[in-house]
Amino acid sequence: MATNRTLTMIKPNAVEKGYVGAMLEKITASGFKIVALKMTQLTLTDAQEFYAVHEGKPFYEFLCEFMSSGPIVAAILEKENAVEDFRTLVGATNPEEAAEGTLRKLYGETVSLNSVHGSDSDDNARIESSFHFSRREVFK
Repeated sequence: MATNRTLTMIKPNAVEKGYVGAMLEKITASGFKIVALKMTQLTLTDAQEFYAVHEGKPFYEFLCEFMSSGPIVAAILEKENAVEDFRTLVGATNPEEAAEGTLRKLYGETVSLNSVHGSDSDDNARIESSFHFSRREVFK
């Protein structure tokens, strides 16, 4: 059963470049409601736990080091068909291949520095949201 929530993280490179406001504006203009939001910094251990599903893959170590290199902005987004619609808004992992107007096309640099994370399934959206937010931090 599809849910109406997904998780996003604006990655350290996009935070450092000052893209947070523009990215959140694009997200809300696309019909998503922000029901939880925080700026935080992952420790290396946090990043390793969050991305444990990728452990052993060639990009895992770089990804964990990058994601713990500076602050991120995490948000739970609400909209009908949230996961699929947000993945469309995010665009392809490689910004060069991403559709015009997508977040990665607009704000990403490379495959590794693609500016934004979006949950890839309803189950992962729930798991990832719980990783970042307690129940009292999520609003309707």
